[in-house]
Amino acid sequence: MAARASNSGDTDHGNGGKDVPPPPPPPLNVPVADSHTHLDMLPHGTTVQDALDQAAAVGVTTVVQVGCDLAGSRWAADTAAAHDAVWATVALHPNEAPRIVLGDPDGWSRQGERAAGGDAALEAALEEIDRLAALPHVRGVGETGLDFFRTGDEGRAAQEHSFRRHIDIAKRHRKALVIHDRDAHDDVLRVLREEGAPETVVFHCYSGDAAMAKICADAGYYMSFAGNVTFKNAQPLRDALAVAPDDLVLVETDAPFLTPAPYRGRPNAPYLIPVTLRAMAAVKGVDEDALATAVAANTARAFGY
Repeated sequence: MAARASNSGDTDHGNGGKDVPPPPPPPLNVPVADSHTHLDMLPHGTTVQDALDQAAAVGVTTVVQVGCDLAGSRWAADTAAAHDAVWATVALHPNEAPRIVLGDPDGWSRQGERAAGGDAALEAALEEIDRLAALPHVRGVGETGLDFFRTGDEGRAAQEHSFRRHIDIAKRHRKALVIHDRDAHDDVLRVLREEGAPETVVFHCYSGDAAMAKICADAGYYMSFAGNVTFKNAQPLRDALAVAPDDLVLVETDAPFLTPAPYRGRPNAPYLIPVTLRAMAAVKGVDEDALATAVAANTARAFGY
């Protein structure tokens, strides 16, 4: 999840108001999956089945619903159990762990004092994530990782502890580890080395440069690219995508965040995956169908469906 992401910058070029959903793109010839979405944040009045039907109509036949806290992780697991087209991941978002420990009721803050019982509350929450991760329709542990943009020095110990515990949970249950990495590249890679990475690691909304992409490729980590790869100021992301091996690339929406150009600033949803995938194919200089075939196989391999 792009925490409180700003969509300022690119303009909408007359494509409607900011609250108007973008039009559906032409369907893909080769079906793919949205490897990271938040259906629990759908616009009011839109059901999960609506979102799945809209996505399937353009060739997005599977979505990975990602948990960010206990309530969201339970919802993800329940939704995956109820819909064949949905797979779940469960976790405490990197900014959720310090919120629990520091007793910040508003969350996502740089400030806070250690809450009475905060460490015990974090351990209890992690135990529940562990329980949910064992469910067969839960195919990943995440999004977890480190976020030094929203969390200041006082919250980093809790964040890193939570990340290490999620790595252990993923390894014990043999599930993909889905990483949120914001302004913390070196430390994320350090913790993965120190703990020993699970068999499958996915860098959600990949945000590193080309040099980091080569490190991830050497380690066999998947890199999932979102709509921000289309943003005007995102040349470093496009450079990273260009060198990322085809067999380690995924595509995602992170909906409702990170809507691809030319619809930046409007609501994102799984049905917009074709816009991002086509932009990715152009960056890599490959045929759209070839990239879709690779992405579909990669997502199936990463999440085991």
